[in-house]
Amino acid sequence: MDGWDEPVGSSVGAMMSKDNGSTPTSPLVNRSCADLKCYMVLFEAEKTAIGSICFLAGPFTFLENALVLGVIAATAALRQRPSYLFIGSLALADVFASCFFTTSFLDFHLFHRLDGPIAYLFKLGGVTMAFTGSVGSLLLTALDRYLCIHQASSYKVVLTRRRALLAILALWSATILISFLPLMGWRCPTGLSPPCSWLFPYIDHRYLACWVSFILVLLSLILGAYALILWRANRHEASMTGLQGAPTGGQARMRLDIRLARTLGLILLIMVGCWLPTLSFMLADVSVQLTHAQQRAFAFCSTMCLVNSAVNPLLYALRCRELRVALMRLLEGLSEGLGCCQRHVGGDSTTTLPLGEGNSCSAHSESEAPRLVSCQPNTVSEMVGKQQLDMTGK
Repeated sequence: MDGWDEPVGSSVGAMMSKDNGSTPTSPLVNRSCADLKCYMVLFEAEKTAIGSICFLAGPFTFLENALVLGVIAATAALRQRPSYLFIGSLALADVFASCFFTTSFLDFHLFHRLDGPIAYLFKLGGVTMAFTGSVGSLLLTALDRYLCIHQASSYKVVLTRRRALLAILALWSATILISFLPLMGWRCPTGLSPPCSWLFPYIDHRYLACWVSFILVLLSLILGAYALILWRANRHEASMTGLQGAPTGGQARMRLDIRLARTLGLILLIMVGCWLPTLSFMLADVSVQLTHAQQRAFAFCSTMCLVNSAVNPLLYALRCRELRVALMRLLEGLSEGLGCCQRHVGGDSTTTLPLGEGNSCSAHSESEAPRLVSCQPNTVSEMVGKQQLDMTGK
């Protein structure tokens, strides 16, 4: 590849090479390139491995997130819940990620498609929009769960469906604006030459630093929200144990805070494990020159963001009992419709569920909600409300 024969050095001495015997120049000049081939650094074995990940994770991510979106859209009761609206926003972002990232990544690294600046920045903006929207939706979901347990009595008043829709609209408006800033003009002034990013063609280091900082802030807020949830659950369980006494050995069940710790620990482990390596390489790209090996490592780490989008429905959507019930009823209705095509079906075609009031905090996994009724798991907010009534003697 042109311009890539020299190894990349970062020492001070390498900064004073001579041009025509007299003029000091930077090694960045020697590493400039004329087209996008300078960024296509994968070996054949790496192309095979990363391509396999994309070909497997891409369609799987699209199908499962599209399924979640379909169930929420087809179920009238779920569409009324702010919790499920946030999950729908997350699924939509992950659908975009499966489409934009897979096609763009394979086009660039495997098929060596040489787009112009406008086409490349549009594709990159789509990828940025998808992953930014995914992290932002994770934050909305975390804040929803925070409100659910910290303001259980006023949750329905604080987080209405209208406010949830406004939050989603604000998130996606900010996401689209931030993601397409390079396409709108905030790009590297030197084209493909330094000081452009060595991870993304045409991208200015300052834009990359701002975007990484924004994502790190979102991830920090998510971590803080879940830490507060766990702290509140621990205090609540401790107070209930003191008032009601320790449970007997045969009848003891795992405390809510311990179950929450396991669930939230899994969520955070996957989220940090998928995002931290990618963001670390981006921060390194802002401050130092990356070697070819580091660029290839980044290409692999970036596929972990796609894997995170594939795991999100399993962590946030399909663990919710109500969504699984809605899915089963929807599938049963489809099977009956296919088996009995001659039967006339009247009325509203959307699936309805006996889910109680329209704005209750219910989009939580079963491990986050203890079974207070033998046949139906209650939500965290319902548990807190019931135990508050027990404390007051009502």
